[in-house]
Amino acid sequence: MSRIVIDARELRTSTGRYVERLLHYLQQIDDEHQYRVLLRPQDVVGWQPTNPRFTPVACRYKEFTFGEQLGLARQLRRLRADLVHFGMTQQPVIYRQKKVTTMHDLTTLRFNNPSKAWLVFKFKQLVYRWVVKRAARQSDAVICGSQFVKADVAQFTGINPDKITVTYEAAEPITAEPEPVISLAGHKFLLYVGRPTPHKNLERLIEAFVLLKARHPDLVLVLAGQKDANYRLIEAEVRRRTIKKVDFIGFVSEGQLRWLYEHCEAYVFPSLSEGFGLPGLEAMVHGAPVVSSNATCLPEIYGQAAHYFDPSDVQAMADAISEVLTDKELRADLIRRGHEQAQKYSWQRMAEQTLAVYNRALGS
Repeated sequence: MSRIVIDARELRTSTGRYVERLLHYLQQIDDEHQYRVLLRPQDVVGWQPTNPRFTPVACRYKEFTFGEQLGLARQLRRLRADLVHFGMTQQPVIYRQKKVTTMHDLTTLRFNNPSKAWLVFKFKQLVYRWVVKRAARQSDAVICGSQFVKADVAQFTGINPDKITVTYEAAEPITAEPEPVISLAGHKFLLYVGRPTPHKNLERLIEAFVLLKARHPDLVLVLAGQKDANYRLIEAEVRRRTIKKVDFIGFVSEGQLRWLYEHCEAYVFPSLSEGFGLPGLEAMVHGAPVVSSNATCLPEIYGQAAHYFDPSDVQAMADAISEVLTDKELRADLIRRGHEQAQKYSWQRMAEQTLAVYNRALGS
């Protein structure tokens, strides 16, 4: 029996779905190892393990801080872990014991963030580049969510691709009862759900929507997601240009999200860079036809179940969306293929593959 520490500090954040599902299924399948789960202090009470082998541990060290580099390393040594799984790249680089690192993508290295001070962000990018390479080389194993990211990480860091295991994520049906968004009831709308950072390419999506309105004047573009500084910048630009029928609805509940997926005319994913593309797969589960960028890993994940466009070409994006809106046969085919594609993925299989990575790293 080994003691495994899982860094789950991002559990309740927008990127925490991966580690939350990993913990959920590890508790069902592993009756051998003992686990310590690192959580932010405010999350310790809210996360209750269902397996007595799993123990929550408060960790007060935030990501991307000097405290993380020194304090977290000390905490890990006190926990006497046989193996640490970092669910994200960020980690104390001075910690040199046995570890596994999940690298979801390298997007942060390639795109700016207009809501951050440019010089500070550029400095952090330089540091992060070094951390990525260091973490990849020091880790006993690396986990990625797609073959695209595996190749990207291997090329960028120079590590042997054999060191990297691909464990695909998955989408499960939302169990909450559908909750209508009253302002959208009875309207035809396109849907995007997620963050508004530059690689998500929302500015071009809005430009494509402007072109679409000439052919589909009653259409609404719905952008759902917690309103942060980047969303406020985009919303201000839409207001400045008086672009009508772009609805920034902010955070939505699970029931509202399910209703949006089930009632949208299409789910549009215009991203320039992804590590997996979970929202589009979740849309497929709930019967939404998906119109997607053909960039990075997305064709790998969606297969023949999405209608693709070049995300740098606004006209191509508008044309692809219009085709799904007007071609009933294409629309029905995408919905059918989407259900089939989503069923190819499994969170439990991801957890089983991750446990196998642990065992190989531990030599068991």
